[in-house]
Amino acid sequence: MIERRSPISVSQAIQYVMEQIKPLPIEKVNLSKANGRILREPIVASHAVPPFNRSAYDGYAIRSKDTKGASAHHPISFQVIGEIGAGTVPNVPIGKREAYRIMTGAILPEQADAIVMLEKTTKMIDGFTLQEPLQTGDHVSFKGEDVERGEVLIKSGTKIHPGTIALLATFGYAEVDVSKKPVVGLLATGTELLDVTEQLQLGKIRNSNGPMIQAQLDRLGIVGHYYGIMSDNSQKCTQVMAQALQETDILITTGGVSVGDYDYLPAIYDRLGAEVLFDKVMMRPGSVTTVATKGDKLLFGLSGNPSACFTGFELFTRPAILTMMGSSEPYLTSIEAQLGEDFIKKNPFTRFIRGVWEMTEQGVVAKPAGFNKSNAVSSIARGNCLIVLPSGSSGYQKGMQVDILLLGMEQGEAVWRL
Repeated sequence: MIERRSPISVSQAIQYVMEQIKPLPIEKVNLSKANGRILREPIVASHAVPPFNRSAYDGYAIRSKDTKGASAHHPISFQVIGEIGAGTVPNVPIGKREAYRIMTGAILPEQADAIVMLEKTTKMIDGFTLQEPLQTGDHVSFKGEDVERGEVLIKSGTKIHPGTIALLATFGYAEVDVSKKPVVGLLATGTELLDVTEQLQLGKIRNSNGPMIQAQLDRLGIVGHYYGIMSDNSQKCTQVMAQALQETDILITTGGVSVGDYDYLPAIYDRLGAEVLFDKVMMRPGSVTTVATKGDKLLFGLSGNPSACFTGFELFTRPAILTMMGSSEPYLTSIEAQLGEDFIKKNPFTRFIRGVWEMTEQGVVAKPAGFNKSNAVSSIARGNCLIVLPSGSSGYQKGMQVDILLLGMEQGEAVWRL
């Protein structure tokens, strides 16, 4: 007898998953290993940036009041009493109509409050003349104008990227608190599957989901523990999954979650004592996506169809992993775009179309990336977004505004409505 499942909305399914997440412990890592990790402490400025008043240009440090009245008809001369390179601290203040030759980034000498750019001066034997007045602060980078001491620069839960690394180095963070990474297992199921190295056989297909999910995990900085390909053998799959649950925080399986005679995952969950959170979602592709828990372990049963598998990972598994690592922004970034093609056919489920977005004179336009059935592979490779077409509509016409979820971007917060 065919099992009947009760579908839930995508937003409800995401909520069910996120309610199960517990943050992983914190660990310290060296700054050189911190890129891509999730910050678990706020970064606070221990000093001002710049830490002192400094020159914004190569030129001369002077007192602005000495330039009063300077003009082409009344040039004012200055005597150069020394030179200040970056990292050099002058020990003699300047006096009336005195100047220091100064380099970009160097500290201003005492009494100086302005910088004359080289091209604004006329060189003399022991100095220069100036033909225009300056104001206090001209061409000076003031202490704290970028960052004030005590300012919270980056919040906990932020993904560390090269710009973050620069900031951490600026404030002397040789080590930083980050979340531990979850141990993620991956198992592909299906008697029809061949390894990528095997010759194609009649009735068989190569396993594309396994390498694809490993690449999706790589994009999150996670090294997946691959348990290989399992044939449609309920007993063997149960044994492998039981072992995997002992060794991982999250176990991802592909295939075996439909309601066919060879789809064993629902029965295996039952044998393992796992609690199914949901087994049908109002989405295309990937309606049979199933998520279960076993203690504090999460099991993601993704579809065997490549596009459905890819979409299920991005919508459910990705935010779960990022939240487990303490991310404050675990969802795909969402923006609005104009639909580039008609989608007239009604659909009771929300559709996620693999698409390509581009900036045009009319704004952001998103079109399908190609063949878009759930078993499609080519559109996954071409696509850089998921076009979201909510359920309950009479169809969508070209030019309508829709939400798109950006793929391969830095973490962001999705605000699309389901």
